[in-house]
Amino acid sequence: MMRARGIVVLAAGLWLAALGRDRFDGWIDATVLPPLVVETSVEVLDRDGDLLRAYTVADGRWRLALPPDKVDPVYLEMLLAYEDRRFRDHPGVDARSLLRAVLQAAWNGRVVSGGSTLTMQVARLLEEGTTGEVGGKLRQMRVALALERRLSKDQILQLYLHLAPFGGNLEGVRAASISYFGKEPRRLTPAEAALLVAIPQSPESRRPDRAADRAEAARDRVLARAVAEGVIDAEEAAAALREPVPGLRKPFPALAPHLADRARAELPTALSHRLTVDGGLQKKLEALALEAVAGKGERLQVAILVADHASGEILASVGSAGYQADLRQGFVDMTQALRSPGSTLKPLVYALAFDEGLGHPETMIEDRPMAFGAYAPQNFDKLYLGTIRMREALQLSRNIPVVALTEAMGPARLISAMEKAGMRPVFPGDQPGLAIALGGVGVTLSDMVQLYAALARGGVVRPLSWRLDAEGAEGQRVVSEVAAWEVGDILAGLAPPPGAPSNRLAYKTGTSYGHRDAWAIGFDGRHVVGVWMGRADGTPVPGAFGADVAAPVLFQAFNRLKGKLDPQPAAPAATLLVANAELPQPLQRFRSRSAAFGVAADAPQVAFPPDGAEVELLAAGLKVRVTGGTAPFTWLADGVPVIVGLDAREAMLALPGAGFVTLSVIDAEGRSARAAVRVR
Repeated sequence: MMRARGIVVLAAGLWLAALGRDRFDGWIDATVLPPLVVETSVEVLDRDGDLLRAYTVADGRWRLALPPDKVDPVYLEMLLAYEDRRFRDHPGVDARSLLRAVLQAAWNGRVVSGGSTLTMQVARLLEEGTTGEVGGKLRQMRVALALERRLSKDQILQLYLHLAPFGGNLEGVRAASISYFGKEPRRLTPAEAALLVAIPQSPESRRPDRAADRAEAARDRVLARAVAEGVIDAEEAAAALREPVPGLRKPFPALAPHLADRARAELPTALSHRLTVDGGLQKKLEALALEAVAGKGERLQVAILVADHASGEILASVGSAGYQADLRQGFVDMTQALRSPGSTLKPLVYALAFDEGLGHPETMIEDRPMAFGAYAPQNFDKLYLGTIRMREALQLSRNIPVVALTEAMGPARLISAMEKAGMRPVFPGDQPGLAIALGGVGVTLSDMVQLYAALARGGVVRPLSWRLDAEGAEGQRVVSEVAAWEVGDILAGLAPPPGAPSNRLAYKTGTSYGHRDAWAIGFDGRHVVGVWMGRADGTPVPGAFGADVAAPVLFQAFNRLKGKLDPQPAAPAATLLVANAELPQPLQRFRSRSAAFGVAADAPQVAFPPDGAEVELLAAGLKVRVTGGTAPFTWLADGVPVIVGLDAREAMLALPGAGFVTLSVIDAEGRSARAAVRVR
């Protein structure tokens, strides 16, 4: 009878236990959890994945994403040894630790140790709850048990890595490591790891920047526990004890701030942006920008842009000397501001002129006072050199010759080439005038660097890109390979600024009207660099010339980019490398179509093929015909003479193959006409 009653009692007990367990499970499963997705800072990374800039989350806190596999394993071992040795085994609440904490409190009459697990700490951090109140503890336990049922141990650990408080507006291990140590937490010393374990227990009273002594004492206790638990040995701990705690917070990285802002504005929902920027180079050039304006007034500003012209990737973008609201207007990105390019457009004018058969680097051209209708430009120095080679005219940046060439081609031709190069020129009035050759047009530093990159790449544009792995399709041909090389060769012959190396950097300087903009843009066989200096508000900088202020910065930028320039490419096979006397007679001397000479009514015209046509290449070549003009004629294909001294008006031109080609014909008086066609 007694045995039967015992069985009934046991059965009832088991049933009640099962019922209690089911009720408890249901109670835990019914727990309403706070949001488990933690907002983390938007990050902008360089090409190697290193942090360029981060932004605080909505409430102004620094909280950076950090998966457990991106933190030093020693830190994780110390954390678990000090905070929660059985983290991998308990269900969210460690009964043994709780019992020990209760017994110690009863024996000592005060709280000696806590029984809180890492999961309970995460529960408190998620709900921003209290720690000491009984109700708060019970809530943490319930949430912790629910978290363990819905998340993996690594997910719970990652929440702790994101939410652990480190004083002030620092949350998470990564933010603390960057702020206190100036580095990512991938590699930590034992002393650094121990400090990061210690601070969250009392984040405000253990802030090393405010209470270094308390922070050090707490760190040392963690180190002692780490030795006791076998995480590190006594020798490592002794070395760690001698390591000072950091006394100041370090600023978060803020490299390429203007470009970072652009990236975030373009994709506002993205949490991470990977740029083509080289973080090390960016840092060097931001320092150079500060040096460039130091001691030169409170409003002088500078912008520097560096790109790999082979790939089109931007490697550094310095929008200003200091990203701050000051008299320099440092928040304005001067790589994107519309400015006058001064003489930096002249290389494009000469390249186009070479392509159209208007000249050659050795062609003689007049540098003397001329009037082009109502427009009478002057040279910057008010001096005139008479008859000079086009090579010298470009190197010495004479104004009259480049305006004469622009007048011969037509300003629309220059604007069209700029647009082909991916530029967005803005000019006053409805139609561009001849003044655009001297900088009478609005462009950006980014535009100009892209143009020079096209010249460096043999005349074909490749749009600049700043997002890593962005698809950068090759663009249109702006000028022929021969013309691009000829201009590069001319620019490489420029004398460097005083004190700069004579390394045949192909570069050009420019100064806009009224000394508002000073430019220097250059390239070697791999990279292109552009420098702009002036005032962000567009007011003049008296006495500022591109050659004096911007060119030295350009050469220093190349010096910080690399120790030695990449060589320029060899001349294309079709390049005409001869002296003036050996040129075809029409190319020996440039004769303006108008200016002081007027325009002849019987100027030559390409009658066939017409401009823009698509024609078939016959076995004998391409048939061409000229009307008007005076024989003999010279025919050129992409600036290279094909037939010289031709009396007939029709001919068959031998071309290398299919593709786009610019045909030019020059008559005996030096007048020319052109047609751009596609050959099948």
